Amino acid sequence: MWLIYTLATTLLWGLAELFYKKGSHEKEKYCHLKVCVMVGLVMGLHAVYTLLTGGFVYDPMNLIAYLPVSACYILSMAFSFFGMRFIEESISDPIENTSGAMCALMCVIFLGESISLPAGIAIAIIAVGVFGIGYLENSGDLRRRKTLGKKLAVIAFCMPFLYAFIDAFGCVLDIYFLEMETSPLIGITEENIELIANVSYELTFALVGLIMFIFMKVKGVKFGSMVEQKDKALAAVCETAGQLTYVYAMSGNGAIAAPIISAVCVVSLLLSRIFLKEKLTKKQYMFISIIIVGILMLAVIEGE
Repeated sequence: MWLIYTLATTLLWGLAELFYKKGSHEKEKYCHLKVCVMVGLVMGLHAVYTLLTGGFVYDPMNLIAYLPVSACYILSMAFSFFGMRFIEESISDPIENTSGAMCALMCVIFLGESISLPAGIAIAIIAVGVFGIGYLENSGDLRRRKTLGKKLAVIAFCMPFLYAFIDAFGCVLDIYFLEMETSPLIGITEENIELIANVSYELTFALVGLIMFIFMKVKGVKFGSMVEQKDKALAAVCETAGQLTYVYAMSGNGAIAAPIISAVCVVSLLLSRIFLKEKLTKKQYMFISIIIVGILMLAVIEGE
């Protein structure tokens, strides 16, 4: 059963990336905020469902206790949503998936952990791919620099890197928050600590989504009907559903599930090519392939 959940997670998160991109429009100024609203709505509904069916008591103070982690995850996703307006999904998603490698390096720096030689090689491979993409982006004659201008093109290209860095930092914080001995979360047990953390994250995202909705209303921005925002809504549903199946996948056989789920960037790349008709240069595909190989290697190594 865990394998079904694993494959479901990979597909759902790949679909989420596809719909995020479909719902992101370059000329829609507040598009990224609308995505935050939709994700906040769906996550808020899921959090309420979990509270009603989870069989545990939730202390609202956990919203504040878990805020540093929630803030990292939400901020990283906001940067990702902004970048999606301008960057091909085929480029942004592999870069964002390097957060696992960044997390490993941060664990060495901040937690004093060590990295095995194979893991170090995998991280080095990822670095080669990222530097290669960066070099092509800054030296090539790309459409973004022509249509967006150099400044906005650079800012947009930085978004997936900011996502990877901030998400990785959130993962490092999560290691501390999800340890029973060190966690500041209230009312936790070995059985419910992950649920309480996830509910705290989802409720915080819901509050952020509400604030973004009020902000746009005050600014006079038309949000549009649910039909108009269907791609954003589908992305939010796939994202949240994938989070749910992810928990069951990792609890079944995490050592094998993790490498399979890390292949979500491959799924995203294929879906972008098929449905979004994204076309990159051969050199771009080469360096993206290098990044994906490094990510899969690291996932397999870490899962052993």
